[in-house]
Amino acid sequence: MTNAPTRAGGPARGHLALRSAVIAALGGLLFGFDTAVISGTTDALQRVFSLSAGGLGFTVATALIGTIVGAAATGIWKPADLIGRKKVLYAIGILYLVSALGSALAPEWVSFMVLRFVGGLGVGAAAAVAPIYNAEVSPPKLRGRMVGLFQFNIVLGILLAYLSNYVVLHLAPEATAWRWMFGVEALPALAFVLLLVLVPESPRWLMKAGRVAEADRVISALTAGPDEAREVHEEIAEALGTDDVESGAKFFTRSHRRVILLAFAIAAFNQLSGINAVLYYAPSIFASAGLGESASFLSSGGVGAINLIATMLALLVIDRFGRRKLMLVGSFGYLVTLGLLAGIFLGHQDGFSGAASTLVVVVVMLFVAAHAFGQGAVIWVFISEIFPISIRARGQAFGSLVHWGFAAAISWIFPLLAEVVGGGMAFAFFFACMIGQLVWVLLVMPETKGVPLEKLQGVLGVQAGSEDTRRSPVDPTRSHED
Repeated sequence: MTNAPTRAGGPARGHLALRSAVIAALGGLLFGFDTAVISGTTDALQRVFSLSAGGLGFTVATALIGTIVGAAATGIWKPADLIGRKKVLYAIGILYLVSALGSALAPEWVSFMVLRFVGGLGVGAAAAVAPIYNAEVSPPKLRGRMVGLFQFNIVLGILLAYLSNYVVLHLAPEATAWRWMFGVEALPALAFVLLLVLVPESPRWLMKAGRVAEADRVISALTAGPDEAREVHEEIAEALGTDDVESGAKFFTRSHRRVILLAFAIAAFNQLSGINAVLYYAPSIFASAGLGESASFLSSGGVGAINLIATMLALLVIDRFGRRKLMLVGSFGYLVTLGLLAGIFLGHQDGFSGAASTLVVVVVMLFVAAHAFGQGAVIWVFISEIFPISIRARGQAFGSLVHWGFAAAISWIFPLLAEVVGGGMAFAFFFACMIGQLVWVLLVMPETKGVPLEKLQGVLGVQAGSEDTRRSPVDPTRSHED
């Protein structure tokens, strides 16, 4: 290992980390747009392709199945480790672009499904790669906010998808409006690919790949001065040495058991809240509560706006309050809103009045706000932090795989569940799951706020090179300051 850098990187320093994080997080905007845009097309897809409720659920879930494959491939073949974070981000942008144009032009159901699957590959890979890239170019004090930019862009993408669907609904011919809804995504996908030329490769990956001189130049550009640059270099070098990266660390070992279970739990609970079922079927949920088509689309836009506002608030406080406090607030919010939704739908099985329809819209918005302030803001930050560098890319891919596996299953069965047992029982199921999340947050979830990435494995009891999980001398439920 060469000597650490001794000088800062000039006037661009400080801005480069933010610019890199913002551009990489645009993968999250495409993530959100791609997953939410289908919400405005479900009725048209069911009509054009003659789909049953189960067929519609499978069609919606196709992109989510792609996310599972994308996340799994990212974890198994480790392209982010083999060729670098930046090149994988380029590939993700191209997948989004192909999917957007192809879905809009698909002549029949099978080709439409294949092209939605391609977009899902991009989503799964983006969830696995973009957060770790942001974590690796961010200073510890701002890591929560900068990794949280990925989640911010997801919800911004969701809002843009809802608003785009509403505009297209009123401007495009009725027969082809659904095609335009998918095609609009090509514009941000192209912008993402072009903007990636402005970001550097992750310095942690560069050092891991033996390109130390190049890593030092990036570190100097990312840090505020020579002392900070030297400290970052030494922390990365120490982590790479103790993790024995060059020999290839195993993922499923006893020493990694705790962090793997933490990632599994937060990813599973994220989807067991029912958030994606609500986001994907928002217009249908509002229509079932008595709203007309235009009002349902407009209300979906309101859901997207609330999602964005709550996410912005969460990102302002995530590095001050910590991850666990946000999760606690979100968990209580889940329980209140899901309980109300279950009660409203169970109490109005024979039809909705105007007041009840309005109440559904309000409570759904509050539910989305609870998600955005808690789980939505925390999940990708938390998963990107807890794994040691030797398995970080695979750990992020694992968390993404679990997240999208549950998302696909729930989105697939939700139309059938609502049709067979009704919306009230569906929301009651999500309510029961969120009781489990609250218990997990209170009893199991550690706090990771303010701990440098290279020190977290000690805090979480992950011992490099050991097959045994040892108890950390640091209480993981405490907040840690720099």
